[in-house]
Amino acid sequence: MALPVVAIIGRPNVGKSSLLNALAGRRISIVEPTAGVTRDRITAIIERNERFFELVDTGGYGIVDSDELSSHIERQILQAIDSADVIVFMVDIRDGLVPLDEKIAGLLRKEKRDVILVANKADTARLFPAAAEFNKLGLGEPICISALNNLNKSILLDKTIEKISHLPDERPEKAEMKIAVVGKRNAGKSTLINAIVGTDRVIVSEIPGTTRDAVDVRFEKNGKTYIAIDTAGIRKKRKIADDIGFYSYARATGSIRRADVVLFLIDATVPVSQVDKKLAKFILEQYKCCILVINKWDLAKETAVTGDYEDYLTKLLPGLKYTPIAFTTATKAKNVQSVLDLAAEIFKQATTWIPTGRLNKAFETIKTEGIGATRRSKGGWPKIYYATQIAVNPVTILMFVNRPELFEENYRRFITNRLRELLPIAEVPIRLLFRTRRD
Repeated sequence: MALPVVAIIGRPNVGKSSLLNALAGRRISIVEPTAGVTRDRITAIIERNERFFELVDTGGYGIVDSDELSSHIERQILQAIDSADVIVFMVDIRDGLVPLDEKIAGLLRKEKRDVILVANKADTARLFPAAAEFNKLGLGEPICISALNNLNKSILLDKTIEKISHLPDERPEKAEMKIAVVGKRNAGKSTLINAIVGTDRVIVSEIPGTTRDAVDVRFEKNGKTYIAIDTAGIRKKRKIADDIGFYSYARATGSIRRADVVLFLIDATVPVSQVDKKLAKFILEQYKCCILVINKWDLAKETAVTGDYEDYLTKLLPGLKYTPIAFTTATKAKNVQSVLDLAAEIFKQATTWIPTGRLNKAFETIKTEGIGATRRSKGGWPKIYYATQIAVNPVTILMFVNRPELFEENYRRFITNRLRELLPIAEVPIRLLFRTRRD
């Protein structure tokens, strides 16, 4: 059973994203003075007095978008209206009633939607009388709020709960897994998200950089709830020319940090770039489970042999050679379900607790091989006494040794690779910690 849906609708730059952040109690949507920053539907689960609903932020209705995405944005808004149980229609008390407000109000009256009219930017009580002008919209008396200053937030929340009180009451299911879809611009991330979810949930366009925010999409497969995170395309830092680009990059990297599994999208029609390499390095540094998703495979005529392409990736992204590779055509939803199944499999590996006995048996094998261990002139040989697992996702192993500084990078890499071969954690990152054994 789905949660009640409350959609925030309004013309550009009236404060919709600020309201979503205020009601959620944390920064979710990018808030920036430039009109049209929000393009996709951004969502958050809101709780009030043990009642839950899904709040949806939408792009500004009537925006003239610099990237010629106006029709895409408007379609997302109309889909949000169609799926919503309650509409929060936001106007700007400082600007007063404008023709676009009247146009939106007419649309909502035509659709016979349950509407809460909200006059934003009422930062002081002296502005409240100006809200009377919005009574002309025929949508009831407006609630004066200031999303920026949290003024009358409680009143709006209580009104919203009242509007959904007749709907079934349920607590949202905890997500089984959070999947971040990342990659450079125009690799097909939003298309893949829509293919996974089975609906046009985020804007898809040939224009690079369509997605600016990190968009969480909750969906269900086989009775389980998942969150797919669509992220802004990564570009070279020197090309991040404005505040929007900066926040988009920060949200993308933040999404990697909070994901359980990262789907690293690589466009098969273009060479692996420096951006791809830097992104791979960041994923490695965060010890994140990863699937290399080679998208647009149907268009890769010159690299259509999967084995050759896998060798190519190993050469250019050697740090991720243990990660599984999937070949997809997101526009046709080809192999998309297998990617989701693979994500579930490696998440299972990453959350595996290995019995201490089995773990130390693997280390006994590693010690007898000794490959990669080198003797330092005064330090002696690195010695492993025993090990224990202390965390999952990433699998984290604490090793008790004679002297941690004797374990050079080559030996650490050898240990990690052998653990992947000897234990059921072949396709996930492993974090090794070292501690001197006290006799």
